[in-house]
Amino acid sequence: AHSSSPTNERSTLTPPHAKRLPKGREKGEGLHSGVKKTTMSNVTNYKRGKIILFGDSITQQSFSAADGGWGAYIADRYQRRADVLNRGFSGYNTDWFLRYAATAQGNADLFEHDEVKLVTIFFGANDASDSDSNKRQHVPLADYKSNIIKIVSLVKNSFGNDVKIVLITPPPVCHEGRLKFQKERYKEKATGKLERTLELSGAYASAVNNVATELGLSLLDLWKEMQAAPPEYQPWQNFLSDGLHLSPSGNKFVGEALLRVIDKCLPELSVKPCRETGNINSGSTCAGIDRMAPWHDEINSEEPEKAFS
Repeated sequence: AHSSSPTNERSTLTPPHAKRLPKGREKGEGLHSGVKKTTMSNVTNYKRGKIILFGDSITQQSFSAADGGWGAYIADRYQRRADVLNRGFSGYNTDWFLRYAATAQGNADLFEHDEVKLVTIFFGANDASDSDSNKRQHVPLADYKSNIIKIVSLVKNSFGNDVKIVLITPPPVCHEGRLKFQKERYKEKATGKLERTLELSGAYASAVNNVATELGLSLLDLWKEMQAAPPEYQPWQNFLSDGLHLSPSGNKFVGEALLRVIDKCLPELSVKPCRETGNINSGSTCAGIDRMAPWHDEINSEEPEKAFS
């Protein structure tokens, strides 16, 4: 194996395109200009914020590394500011979620958290199942709407009226994708009948839209936005891996769309990455959530104690 001196190794590991830091940056003196600096002495909250994702399999799978999950996309934006907790339950409808919430385990799992800044509520993919071909998961439309309102109430009762909530509609359904999935999974037992349809998911999406309007909550209408995506994203069916769940491009679309909703409707929770690097560092800002611990370039190597006082 080739060996090199520390000096050579250091130069080898430095990318040729890397920017040279201003003199003193390594000592904590070359901070990003124009960004208000947070010190340990003026931080009033000592606990990391939390963002909780409530939903079904589309939420449970939102941390998927293979599919670039939308939940991980959100967690990436809130580095050092908020932990993103995944509380998605594959196969669940709103009725089953509420029944779980009513148990001791469910209450502890879902609601015994502090410093919760934001909650997403993303159900409907199972509730909107056809009442004949998938009676087991189907929830009548009126009950579904009532259940969404109940979940909102539980969130506010548990985390306070100041907690921010984003309602997310079920995505559109691709009929061809569902039938293909059915044949691949069930082979000769496939019925060839759709258990979910674009029309049904649209009706449930409309119900979520109505709840958001009635309660004054932020909304991400995936049913409409996916179908109206810009040409470079079309056909929208590519957002779905099996006609229902999200593909890698679908996860990216949802992550980007949710951040846009936060930026527009909940600006106090919006994290602006560093303008120079696009990273989450001392050049990033968020009015409503403090960063945890000093950024590395806020630490003077000769007097590190000052950054922690």
